[in-house]
Amino acid sequence: MDYLMTSAVLWPLLLYQGVRVRRTAVRLPQASGRRHGQVGQGPNLRVLVLGDSAAAGVGVDHQHQALSGQLATALQSSFNLHWRLVARSGLTTAKMLRYLSKRKAETFDVVVISLGVNDVTRGVGARKWLGQQQQLVALLREKYGCRHIVAAAIPPIGQFPVLPQPLRWTLGRHASVLDSRVRQWMAQQPDCDRVEFGPLDDPALMASDGFHPGPEIYRLWAQEVAGCIERRWAESTSGSMT
Repeated sequence: MDYLMTSAVLWPLLLYQGVRVRRTAVRLPQASGRRHGQVGQGPNLRVLVLGDSAAAGVGVDHQHQALSGQLATALQSSFNLHWRLVARSGLTTAKMLRYLSKRKAETFDVVVISLGVNDVTRGVGARKWLGQQQQLVALLREKYGCRHIVAAAIPPIGQFPVLPQPLRWTLGRHASVLDSRVRQWMAQQPDCDRVEFGPLDDPALMASDGFHPGPEIYRLWAQEVAGCIERRWAESTSGSMT
């Protein structure tokens, strides 16, 4: 792979840029607000949102502006929604696996996943990451009774304004490779959907740190997830009536 060869050649520069970004980048807090709740009327739906800083709402002030809050708003007209958020800045897939393995089991109809950026920045290999994602899906099915998984694609890191070149290009290429592996596998899983991120043509849509989503991206993201959930629900209920 060309980016692997390029990364090897440029490793001292990439390391310097990575350290410098960590030292100088604006550090935003996780969004404040409740991490569980019940809203709406209609059929019961239990939703778990889990993941990294994007799932935790970094980039906005309050959870109602973040993914979980926007998702609750989008679904409350259709469901009696019971939702829970399990997320923390810096989480990798491996750390989330360890946490969920030890956590007391709960049953959820839908799990929404936001993981991958920290795996990219820590250089996790594509084969290892695919294996971890497969373990995560299996755990959610078996321990948490999940019937529908909606996973966010890894964001287009190669467009993040805060990252200098060539670090931005290198991380973007690595993210594309990891994302491609999991996308191909999830396409074969009947209970999994993927939500893709479009190009971030307007840096103003990003948070002030140039790395996390701003409110509009969270809103659009939540709408895509809600659409997946509503389509699956419609398919399952129409199937049960035939």
